[in-house]
Amino acid sequence: MSEEKDKMVTEEPSGEGSSKNVSYDWQVNKHEMKMRGQHLLETGLWADCHFLLGAPPHQEIIPGHKLILAMASPVFEAMFFGGLAEKSDPIPICDVQPEAFKALLEYIYMDSIKINTVDKACELCYAAKKYMLPYVVEQCTRFLWADLKPSNVCRAYEFARLFEEHRLMMTCIEMICTRTMEVIKDTSFEEVEISTIHTILDQEFLSVDSELSLYFALSRYSEKHTAQGESSSSRATPESSSGGSANVRTFDIREALKKIRFLTLTPQQFAEGPGRSTLLTQTEAFAILMNISSPNSVCPMPEGFSTSRVSRIQNVVVESPSPQDGSESPNRIIPGNSPMVDEMHDVRNMMDSQRYYCVRSIRQQTDYLNTSVLDCSVTFSVNRCICITGVQVPTQVLGESNMQRYHDGSLPERYSELLYAHLLDSRGSRLTYTHCTSKVRFDSMLEISFDRPVFIQRYKRYKIGIVFNKVGWYPMAECLPKKTYQDVVFSFGVGMPNESVRDGLIRAIVFAFTREGI
Repeated sequence: MSEEKDKMVTEEPSGEGSSKNVSYDWQVNKHEMKMRGQHLLETGLWADCHFLLGAPPHQEIIPGHKLILAMASPVFEAMFFGGLAEKSDPIPICDVQPEAFKALLEYIYMDSIKINTVDKACELCYAAKKYMLPYVVEQCTRFLWADLKPSNVCRAYEFARLFEEHRLMMTCIEMICTRTMEVIKDTSFEEVEISTIHTILDQEFLSVDSELSLYFALSRYSEKHTAQGESSSSRATPESSSGGSANVRTFDIREALKKIRFLTLTPQQFAEGPGRSTLLTQTEAFAILMNISSPNSVCPMPEGFSTSRVSRIQNVVVESPSPQDGSESPNRIIPGNSPMVDEMHDVRNMMDSQRYYCVRSIRQQTDYLNTSVLDCSVTFSVNRCICITGVQVPTQVLGESNMQRYHDGSLPERYSELLYAHLLDSRGSRLTYTHCTSKVRFDSMLEISFDRPVFIQRYKRYKIGIVFNKVGWYPMAECLPKKTYQDVVFSFGVGMPNESVRDGLIRAIVFAFTREGI
């Protein structure tokens, strides 16, 4: 018994609070580094720093070891061993959830990453980005890919948007569009950000029974989030909806309401639902009903409200496709739960190898002098899903103006071109880009291949931008707004007029069809 006591010492761990019996030879049975790290983390043995987690009155102090933390994270290295090393102890951690910070420490000490919910994945990812642990960020993102479902897709979308995970954003939008009813009926929908609701209502195609489903979902959201003092029986007024910080959310909800396509409803549907809404004024309800009843109504739609009579539900397929079934409609949207949406991981797996060139039709052409940096862009949409791999642009013209640059009278066959190209979605998020530096011929076409192909959804708005960096004369064209090639209708210059700038320098779009004929 005395020998056993000699082996044991009562040692006060550096962590606050508890004391534990720690054996001198605890290392003997710890065969792996992660086991020894776990022991230090759990006991606080030899801790030389502490972290204060949480908010009063539920705060707790966790011990740490500067050397171990600095080995894993350059942020911790700067914090403990940099020129402005942290002097305070404990160190308050105010912007990371306690459970997420603990999970971060488990990875640092034990090489263990345990993620079981979307919320934990999002919180851990934030912590991992803050402390520059890219492998943890990658694992959090992978979990979200694997666990994506209607009950968490909006949360995952908000995560992807916050951390600029564009491929995950695309996948979330696909699931929202193809399983909309499941998304908006789930109780989690009432907790989403209002900006996410705006994004959903901006979609051209949604798998909904009718616009009534969207209206009732927005109504439930409004009931939960509008100011507490607002009477449920009083009708909204434009004045009360836009004034005061307490009604900021009410204003945002009304802006979302304007995106609902009320004109796709029957008079009876509107009268029995939105017509009784507290979200609409009596004047607005009357004007909308008049326009539903008569397309030629002399009563205009309320300002800002959607005037679209096109249903969102056409050609939207909810079911996952069968890989063996070749009879799928060629115009359907890829379901978000389909393995094909791994575009999302790699579009190349869903593309045909053959490339097609949609060459724009030119109305007229003039030479344009680039004196420094020349930006050009064009917005476009297509009537079926394709994969875009690149674009074609003209090289400089070797006319009299350009030849004046060569004082010795020589006529070079080639010159060095320097370009930057990118592809954006309708919200301005960059989907792909590339730099191009090449020796090119004058008076020819240059094909620019993006860093990766991009899956393009039908009837969505996209924007291609090119930046020319070489001084010289370029053939500026005025192109027709539509071009049909291989049964794909390209519409150019869609959206706001100022979004397409000098678009005549973008002469062709290079694309491929999907193997499944989406």
